[in-house]
Amino acid sequence: MDGVKDRQVHGDSDEEQITAEIVTSIEAIPVTYQVKPFVTNQSKSLPNAGIPRANIAPSVNSPNGTTKDNWAKNHSQQTVLQQHCEFFDLDRDGIVWPSDTFRGFHNLGFGIFLSLLAVGIIHANFAYPTQKSWFPDPTLRIHLERIHHDKHGSDSNTYDHQGRFVPQHFEDIFAKYAEGRDYLTFWDLVKLWNGQRCIADPIGWGGALFEWLATYLLLWPADGKMYKEDIRAIYDGSIFHGIASKRSKRKIK
Repeated sequence: MDGVKDRQVHGDSDEEQITAEIVTSIEAIPVTYQVKPFVTNQSKSLPNAGIPRANIAPSVNSPNGTTKDNWAKNHSQQTVLQQHCEFFDLDRDGIVWPSDTFRGFHNLGFGIFLSLLAVGIIHANFAYPTQKSWFPDPTLRIHLERIHHDKHGSDSNTYDHQGRFVPQHFEDIFAKYAEGRDYLTFWDLVKLWNGQRCIADPIGWGGALFEWLATYLLLWPADGKMYKEDIRAIYDGSIFHGIASKRSKRKIK
């Protein structure tokens, strides 16, 4: 039996007492040994990892989320899921049109075909749940105010159902499917996709497949390694602006 001892410090003394043993693996169920969750404690850099963060995307390496260019401060009034989508809201009116999505993907380096494919997949599946009306919007606009309604199954659960970021589930990606490494390979993604699938959830399976393939194509790592901090920056959307800016500068040259 594999357990994690949870310790608690009483008063100002250094004496620690064992208050509980959290069992994460049992011999009778091999998968619990093969796929182990992320484990931390209050003394580490990421306390209360299971508590969802509304407006920052922290990790063990970035406990305050994205601080570059004051990202977290400047986006404190948006959920992390809204931050993820903001790049595609070109005029910042809270509405993402299909043309916005096309331009966003194209600015990130996706070709015309892949950008059109992304528009079809995203707006056909994710526009309607964000509407206030029961009647479908023929323009397939996505309303960021209600983007949390686009939460689907068979994902990593890093976003919760209100669009918040759950550090525990983000760290679980690497603990469970990358053997604790700080990067994912393509085959790690295959294990992740297969391991997170829920029964009878074709929309979730397809959504997760599309999202992780798009992530791999976006980062396109020369060494085949998608690093944790790059993936974290995709969750809060901060990486999109940097990639688009670099591509724009290269075109000017």
